[in-house]
Amino acid sequence: MSFNRRTFLKSSAGSLGLALLPTSFKASVASDGFLEIVAGPSQQKLYSGDAPDSDLWSYNESTPGPEIRVKRGDRVKVRLVNKLEEATSIHWHGIRIANDMDGVSGLTQKAVEPGATFEYDFIVPDAGTYWYHAHNKSWNQVSRGLYGALIVEGDTSDFDTEHDRTLVLDDWRLDQSGKFDSASLGSLMDWSHGGRLGNWLTVNGKSQPSYALNAHEPYRLRLINTSNARVLELDTKQLGAKILAYDGQSLPAVTELSYQPLLLGPAQRVDLLVVPKPGVPMQLDEVSGGQAFSFASFEIVEKSDSTPPVAALTMPALILNDLPEPDFENARMFTLDMTGGAMGRMGDITYKGKKLERADFRSTRQVWAFNGVANLADAPFFSVQRNDTIILDTVNNTAFLHAMHIHGHHFRVLERSGSDLDEGKPWRDTFLIGPQQTTKIAFVADNPGKWLLHCHMLEHAAAGMNTWFEVMA
Repeated sequence: MSFNRRTFLKSSAGSLGLALLPTSFKASVASDGFLEIVAGPSQQKLYSGDAPDSDLWSYNESTPGPEIRVKRGDRVKVRLVNKLEEATSIHWHGIRIANDMDGVSGLTQKAVEPGATFEYDFIVPDAGTYWYHAHNKSWNQVSRGLYGALIVEGDTSDFDTEHDRTLVLDDWRLDQSGKFDSASLGSLMDWSHGGRLGNWLTVNGKSQPSYALNAHEPYRLRLINTSNARVLELDTKQLGAKILAYDGQSLPAVTELSYQPLLLGPAQRVDLLVVPKPGVPMQLDEVSGGQAFSFASFEIVEKSDSTPPVAALTMPALILNDLPEPDFENARMFTLDMTGGAMGRMGDITYKGKKLERADFRSTRQVWAFNGVANLADAPFFSVQRNDTIILDTVNNTAFLHAMHIHGHHFRVLERSGSDLDEGKPWRDTFLIGPQQTTKIAFVADNPGKWLLHCHMLEHAAAGMNTWFEVMA
């Protein structure tokens, strides 16, 4: 089955609820200019009503953690303080930064042990919507709440704070009491099937409030899907929304979405433009359960002293980042063959130099493979010179959908078998690929270092869908 606008992931979760609140999180800045982010245990209410608090792991005692909002070209200095019971690290998702700041435990840095600290120091080259999250045992740590938004603003022509809203979406698995279900973490059923899917959704860590927007005024809504595995299927026509950006990269012009629903996979972002109209209800529907469920509503306020509608419709110019265009005539081509998982073609899987036998799958928990290898091999998937153009053919020989993420680079989707979802070939850093589908992407390998390539269904990554490539300096 191909992944296109007619065939998409169905929810297994029943009724869901979302909340929308503006971010207002803060973090302390040390005397040396570092923003201190403390990873540690916390308690937070996730379910509505009189449900008890959930035991989570979070940054600065809140999920999501503090929103980091800077300008393009700014220097970001973050001191990670680990007060968890296990080692951790922070990955800055979608940011084209120096390799030693990418935050991948075991590849670009050593994991930060309990009680230790690590200092991240980098320049943000691109405006856009990004996020940060734990990258050691991500299937466990992100699921428990270790993530936050990283927003890089452009210049003074960008949206002002009042009209620029961040919506951090997450999919939680709760038990019968409404608390986070930690007992089900690490389920081999999840790892070998569709990943950890939840039964309750939040926005910015809250459930079921509404939010007021002024009529006639343009708003940027930055949606970030931080779910472990949930592909959100959003009916954006309820908002009258248009597309400003995908994965942090602005489109050349504001674009009408020519299909429904909008598919937002794990780790993907989309910036929506909405202009509320007086007397017209606005809501955002999630439709993966087979019928529309309104998980966010907006109260439209018409101010008596508001400016005339025509003037108010003026919006800031889109900010395009300077990304290198692929050189197709001199491109190097590679193929990534995805195998494994339940109900799929297991084939031969090698893990740590050993070909796995039937009994090994349960003991190693490695059930997926890229080109026959589970998890990080000693040798890179490919090694190329700096500024080489790469064309990557990804072939999904499994029975499940995957969200493929490339670190340190952005790419264009050139083609998908059986689909035309990427009209205009926008820049992305994460792409969805359906069962038995082939997807071809292209990018310029201009960022030296060892870069991860993996499925962002975090259980799939833990169970084998990790590889890496090298860009020579």
